Amino acid sequence: MKKMLNTLYITKQETYLHKERETIVIKNGKEKIGQFPIINISNIFCFGNVSISPFLMGHCGENGVGLAFYTQYGKFLARVQGKQTGNVVLRRTQYRWADDTEKSVSIAKLIIAAKIANSRSVLMRELRNHGKSETIELAIKKLAVNLRQIKAKQAIPDILGVEGDAASTYFAVFNDLLRNDDFTFKTRNRRPATDEVNALLSFAYTLITHECSSALQGVGIDSYVGFLHQDRPGRQSLSLDLLEEFRSWWADRFVLTLLNRKQLNKKDFDVQSSGAVRLTDKGRKVFLTAWQERKQVEIMHPYLNEKVPIGMLPHVQALLLARHLRGDTKYYPPFLVK
Repeated sequence: MKKMLNTLYITKQETYLHKERETIVIKNGKEKIGQFPIINISNIFCFGNVSISPFLMGHCGENGVGLAFYTQYGKFLARVQGKQTGNVVLRRTQYRWADDTEKSVSIAKLIIAAKIANSRSVLMRELRNHGKSETIELAIKKLAVNLRQIKAKQAIPDILGVEGDAASTYFAVFNDLLRNDDFTFKTRNRRPATDEVNALLSFAYTLITHECSSALQGVGIDSYVGFLHQDRPGRQSLSLDLLEEFRSWWADRFVLTLLNRKQLNKKDFDVQSSGAVRLTDKGRKVFLTAWQERKQVEIMHPYLNEKVPIGMLPHVQALLLARHLRGDTKYYPPFLVK
């Protein structure tokens, strides 16, 4: 099993990173504010006005260290990708499967079934922890119907239709999961997010998507060719496929925990002239610190039956998908919370 390494989140503006022997040196002006062994780093996420030396950028590409750039407020801009690992036979198989409706549907159905089941688990957890709720109980029943519907679907548009219905049901009761009177959730919105909860959800989804991209790259699969999300220039469709399994259990629960424990407050957000809501520098640091801590928590993987850090889940699922494409397993086992 791959070792869980650390992620560097660079949020301080006008920061410069460079390589010094086998370490990453972080400077702000002439002041050195950090130095870390490269061998312990798996990803570097840069927010806003952050510069990186060509030598460090090249080292990251050659050694599989993920390097991604975001705006100061967390909108994804670009990622640096080194040489493709794995073998061409695996990727050719992936491309053939992506062009085969039956094979694409077989994987897409499992991914969306896992997403819906994990969403039900989040809602059922709420009932266990806080007692009965008619609206949440009704949503759980509706999601069970969606799960049964998925089994009969034989086309990607039909699967997406069920997924959209399930998402509407789930987010219709999402505000009931919030136990912080300072924040409310009405509906899912994005590009840009126009309230604090949606801003946090979008940020969490963006971070997981990059983790999925790095994981797929690491096992030799093309992150741009998906089975559920169809090809689109510049879109990492397979990363978005993999993200679906983690949305509710990882991202949504994390956001709810931050807000319900009052680790963030209204002052940790800015409202732009466009109406977009963004985390402040302080709020983003609180978020990322808690995010990194969450990634270190170990859980029992439902398929492998062994403990895995949460931050390793994208790698595990990418590896399981690669095994399925190679024919080592009859079905792809998506991440499914028991």
